[in-house]
Amino acid sequence: MARLGVNIDHIATLRQARGGTDPDPLAAAMLVELAGADGLVVHLREDRRHIQDRDLTLLREIVRTKLDLEMAADETMAKIALTVKPDLVTLVPEKRQELTTEGGLDVAGLKERVQAIVSMLHDAGIPVSLFIEPDLNQIKAAHKISADFVELHTGRYANATKSKEADAEFEAITQAAKLAYKLGMGVNAGHGLNYRNVTRLTHIPEIVEYNIGHSIIARAALVGLDQAVKEMKALLS
Repeated sequence: MARLGVNIDHIATLRQARGGTDPDPLAAAMLVELAGADGLVVHLREDRRHIQDRDLTLLREIVRTKLDLEMAADETMAKIALTVKPDLVTLVPEKRQELTTEGGLDVAGLKERVQAIVSMLHDAGIPVSLFIEPDLNQIKAAHKISADFVELHTGRYANATKSKEADAEFEAITQAAKLAYKLGMGVNAGHGLNYRNVTRLTHIPEIVEYNIGHSIIARAALVGLDQAVKEMKALLS
């Protein structure tokens, strides 16, 4: 069965909206783990719009499954990762004006820059995943710079409004996953996945983990975090 990583950024988004202490991402992390999630995902953004440095430090102390830190591919963020030592770092593209991460990291076009960050993290014993488009050239570039995992961006698949579009994106994800697996990299997937569209992707055996945040947190607002996580886990079984 594929693993489920739950992104709890939007617990912090809700907290930051009022500038107080509730809801607490640490409490959410414990509930998510108790509900059966296989890991926690947080994105420490440059503008600190949701997860804060203190959150990350404390999460490292309490998370007992796996802590996946999403971050921009720059030296300042890499130094934070070297201090916190998450179980995995996922390098993502980042723009201040975006509401959420838009598109995958251009590993092929930024090869030297990304390679430098990957090497820094590897030297500290931290495995690295690259959040990329399901594009074969990007898969090959990720392999060349020794990425341990790729996380395939599923946004276009998730947002497709026509069956032909969804089919084309599903095929692209399938082929990208097959190539990454063949090259010896682990394959994760995420972005825009929800309770309606994730099941189809579970038919791609090379994908070993799904990282899902917004839809689970949105569902949790209605039925509670425990049930929201368990419902998603059931879809991945």
